[in-house]
Formats: sequence, structure tokens, C-alpha cells
Amino acid sequence: MATALLTEMLELAGKRGGLSIGEALEIMGSTGMTVTVLFLAIPALTPIPGPFGMVFGTALALISLQITFGRQSLWLPAVVRNCHISPAMLDLIIPHSLPIIARVEKVMRAGRLKAFTGPIVQTLLGIPIFLLAVVIALPIPFGNILPVVSLVVLAVALMERDGLVTLIGLLLAAATLAVTAALLYLMLSAILAA
Repeated sequence: MATALLTEMLELAGKRGGLSIGEALEIMGSTGMTVTVLFLAIPALTPIPGPFGMVFGTALALISLQITFGRQSLWLPAVVRNCHISPAMLDLIIPHSLPIIARVEKVMRAGRLKAFTGPIVQTLLGIPIFLLAVVIALPIPFGNILPVVSLVVLAVALMERDGLVTLIGLLLAAATLAVTAALLYLMLSAILAA
């Protein structure tokens, strides 16, 4: 489902010469919140120069707060909604995301472990998404791979309502946070020892 939506977005952007963020959200429909998590997480993996981890991590943190407060649709200020995304930018982001999302979608089965697919759990997932967004924003070399993979798994699991994959995403998130804490401890120890 996510791969189909992202492919549709890419095709439409090519026809129109780009899309506004608001138009992209309309294409995503009811899955807009989770697809936006995917859309913002993937660029942190791409080899684009600049502080993309900081930018996309901050945006993800803001979205995670909306998830935590139970919003069903994503609110963005008009200045952000009207921002134009060029076909070149989408060409850079979407093709990198499709193989990862397709792999996750292959193991999806809606309705598994329903305890992890209800509205309360979905709201609580805003917390690990927020923490993963903070990790993405940190300037740790190669530190974005695990949090982005965790976010992709969580977002696709939420979209497809698969509780087992949601649980796997939570375990990945916990492992990511533990690895990040260990890296930060080692970095801090090295700085203090110098």
C-alpha cells in the first residue's frame, strides 16, 4: 500500500512538474500521518550533503507529538503545506525508500496481534517515534541507519495494522536507543579522557 502511494506521488509529480506538501498529503489520504513518517525518515539515509538528519529529525519529532496527542490527520502551517517539492527531490527520495518499504510489506498481514494495532497503542507509538527522531537529529556518524529502519517498520506496521510487525518495530526501536546511548557514552568518555 505504501509503495503504491509513493509511486503514485512520483508519477503525479512528474506530470505536474512537482507537488506541494499539501497535495502530497491529499494523495496519502487517511494514511497521511504514517506515510509522512516514511517520507521524512528515508532522506536521512540518502547520501545528500548537508544537515538533513537534523532537519528531517526535527520534522519527525513534531509529527510524533501530533501522533502522541491523537491527531488523525497531520496539521501543518500553510507556509509548510504550500512548499513545493520538485520532481528531482522526489526522484532522489522515493526510489531509495521503495525497496526498504517493499521488504517490510512482504511480511505484513493485517489483524495479527490486534492488541498492538488499537488506537491507544497507535497513540503511544508517538513516544518511540519521537525518540527515534531525536536520534536521527543527532550528529552521530552513520547513526541514522538503525533509527530509519525502525521508523520504516513502525510506520508500515501502523499503516497495515499488523501488530506483530509493530512489536518487531518496537524491539528494533529499543535496540536502536540502546546502541545510541552506548555510542553517546563512548563519545562522551573519549572527550572527557582527552
